[in-house]
Amino acid sequence: MSDHVYKHVEITGSSEKSIEDAVQKALAKASKSIDNMRWLEVVDTRAHLENGQVAHWQVTAKVGFTLE
Repeated sequence: MSDHVYKHVEITGSSEKSIEDAVQKALAKASKSIDNMRWLEVVDTRAHLENGQVAHWQVTAKVGFTLE
């Protein structure tokens, strides 16, 4: 394995379906402008409530990518 230098950014995705869907939506959007994504670390998970029920999930993640 060669040495790599990584940079990371935080992204936040939301979904009415699930936490996993919120992460996937955030990654899909980020992949349009970030190349060489290599790792993900979920740093925060929240839910918006309406009438005592989860209306949507919000997940914040650090995404690491290699620098060229």
